[in-house]
Amino acid sequence: MTPARIGLDARVTRQLSAGMQTYVRELVERLPHAAPQYRYVAFALGGNFDWGEQVRLPLAMRRAKVDVVHFLSQYVPLLLPRRFVITIHDLIHLRFPQYFKAKVRPYYATVVRHACSRAARVITDDDRTVDDLETLLGVDRSKVRVIPLGVDERFGSAEPFVGRRPYLLYVGNHREHKDLRTLFEAWSGLPEHWGVDLYLTGRDDFGGELQRRASETRAIVALGDVPTERLARYYAGARALVQPALREGFGLPMLEAMAAGCPVVACRDAVPTALAQAALAFPAHDALALRARIEELLGNEGLRASAIKHGGDVAARLTWERCASATADVYREVLEER
Repeated sequence: MTPARIGLDARVTRQLSAGMQTYVRELVERLPHAAPQYRYVAFALGGNFDWGEQVRLPLAMRRAKVDVVHFLSQYVPLLLPRRFVITIHDLIHLRFPQYFKAKVRPYYATVVRHACSRAARVITDDDRTVDDLETLLGVDRSKVRVIPLGVDERFGSAEPFVGRRPYLLYVGNHREHKDLRTLFEAWSGLPEHWGVDLYLTGRDDFGGELQRRASETRAIVALGDVPTERLARYYAGARALVQPALREGFGLPMLEAMAAGCPVVACRDAVPTALAQAALAFPAHDALALRARIEELLGNEGLRASAIKHGGDVAARLTWERCASATADVYREVLEER
C-alpha cells in the first residue's frame, strides 16, 4: 500500500514569533522519525501576504499530490487544499487588540476564521485556547486537538552562566501584552540587600528606562539576540525565569527554563495547563504580588528546590518526540475519515 503523503507548510517567516519558528523546525525535523509510516513533503519557500503564499504555495501543494496538508501557523493561502489541518497557537491578537495593529483583527476575522471552519482539525497548544477558538472564531470544539509543545534536549545539559551578580531572567519580545512594566516595577521594589540583576533577551529599546532603574548594586541588562546554546546557559544560571505576560499560547521559554533547572515565576493567566503545577503564579498587572513571589523564591531554598524538581518532572514528559507523535495521530484521524 502506498504511504500517505503529508504536506508540511514549513515556511519560517519574519511574521512568526521565535516560539512559532521553533515549532515549525522541530516538527519538520522530527515527524519523519516519530511517524515513519507517512511520507512528508515540506514547502519551505515563500513569505506571508504575497504572491508566493497565495499562488505558488497552493499550486505546489496540488502538484505534490499530498493527501493531507498541515499549515503550521495561521498564515495560509485563500485557496485552501481539500483536506488540511491548521495549528493556531493562541488568539492573543483578538484578546488584546489594543496592543496590535488595526489590520490584525480583520485578518483573523476573515482568513483565519475561514481556514478554521474549513480545516479537518485545528491543533492548539493549551486547553485554554479551545475556549478562545470557540468564542472568538466560532470553531467547533469537537475538531480541536490540544497538543502541548516540547523542549529541545540541549536545555537539560547546559553549563550555568555565572554573572557579576545573581540574576533573574526574562525571555521573549517586548510587546505591550508582555507587560514588562509590571516586571520592572517588581524588580525595582526589591530590597537593595538582594543585589540581583535582571537580564532581558532582545535589544535595549526602552528609551533609557533600563539605565534610570539601575543602581550601584544591580542593573537591568539587555542581552540582544541569544543563540540557543547560550540561552540554555542563561536559564541554568538564573535564580528564576520571570514571565509577566498577560497571556501566552504556550510560553515555550517557561518549559525551556524548567528543563534547564530554573524555577518559573509567571502571571497566572500566562501559564499553560501543562505547566501549571510547576510554576509560581501571581495575578496579572500585580507588581506587589510578583515582588513577593520573587522574594519568596530568593529567600527560600526549599521552595526553589521544589520548583526545580516539579519543573524537571514536567519537562521530562514534554518532549518534541511526543509532540510530533501526537500530531501524526491527528493526520491518522483525518486520513481515516477519507
